[in-house]
Amino acid sequence: MPVLSASNIYKAFDKNEVLNDISIHVDHGEVLSVIGPSGSGKSTLLRCINQLETIDSGEIYVCGETMVKDGEYSDRATLRKIRLKIGLVFQNFNLFPHFSVLRNITEAPCAVLGLSKEEAEDTAIKLLKKMGLADKANEYPFQLSGGQQQRVSIVRALALSPEILFFDEPTSALDPELTGEVLKVIRGLAADNMTMVIVTHEMAFARDVSDRVVFMDTGVVVEEGPPSKVLENPEKERTRQFLTRYSGE
Repeated sequence: MPVLSASNIYKAFDKNEVLNDISIHVDHGEVLSVIGPSGSGKSTLLRCINQLETIDSGEIYVCGETMVKDGEYSDRATLRKIRLKIGLVFQNFNLFPHFSVLRNITEAPCAVLGLSKEEAEDTAIKLLKKMGLADKANEYPFQLSGGQQQRVSIVRALALSPEILFFDEPTSALDPELTGEVLKVIRGLAADNMTMVIVTHEMAFARDVSDRVVFMDTGVVVEEGPPSKVLENPEKERTRQFLTRYSGE
């Protein structure tokens, strides 16, 4: 059974069709990269799966639980259960500026999972060590580089022990040097068999880390398959155009 199965997703804002009959699935331990031009619907798809937007029609299942079927959402308890199985890392970090690094990470495990402060802090320190940030626990977001802030936001997502982790262009707010350190962390998660969906504009990274790549444009899936096919030998002319323009920038 896939960790994530989304079928025939349709979403419009007023008369602006953003997602049109989108279907994707992600198996346990799989890394799926979603690429495409700005405005293709990539981030909206992630927001719908993460319950930050509602879909107009279609079906979404997470870890065998029904989030929405035929456009009808499950009850609140089921949606909360699903939300706990999902982690989301935003492009702009979204850390609480008035909380220390440690409190940014422990706030949700205590409030949402009911962990004691000691349990939550123990998990947070272990994850910070793994990310090379053990010495930053008592600092505040403004004292960190962009790359460090993004690594903290990844730790915050991991602290809730999600079944699947979503990244929405995790390096778009970073300069090239800091981009490398964040991509290294995501590569490590892939090596640890973390199930991930990554919206990214880093084509070389998508090629290296992904099991499958989805190319979206104007709200539809144009092409999908292994990186060797989609990125190196695409079937569709639209995919070829996108990749040519991308490599030419």
